[in-house]
Amino acid sequence: MTTITTTAPRTTRSTRSARPAGSRVTWRAGVATTVAAALVVAMLAVAFDVAGAPLGVEGEPIPPLGFAQLVVISGVIGIVVARHVGRTAFLRTTVTLTALSCVPSIALGTTAGDKAGLVLTHLVAAAIIVPRLAPRR
Repeated sequence: MTTITTTAPRTTRSTRSARPAGSRVTWRAGVATTVAAALVVAMLAVAFDVAGAPLGVEGEPIPPLGFAQLVVISGVIGIVVARHVGRTAFLRTTVTLTALSCVPSIALGTTAGDKAGLVLTHLVAAAIIVPRLAPRR
């Protein structure tokens, strides 16, 4: 009588990345990241408002929900781009779009505080979304 023993192959999982190398972002992960960024940016806008410096354009305050909505729209665009281009093209595109999105904030902000706060919201959203959506290649 013969006995055959087999062992399951060992797999190691890296804690550094939630996705394997060469994979593209899933819709679930992308939407979760986008929602998290929208919440953080909306809370940042509320913090400015509570501090007595509401963020606005041409003297009109922007509601926190407005910040969240635009982050969600931008995040969905980022997910689509991340799923169709390589890492280098994605990073170049997102850096360019983030810089361009700051131009109206600088041009239309009423005070220096408005301008700085609006640019900060763009940079915070990008700092949360871009690294999580960037394809791993």
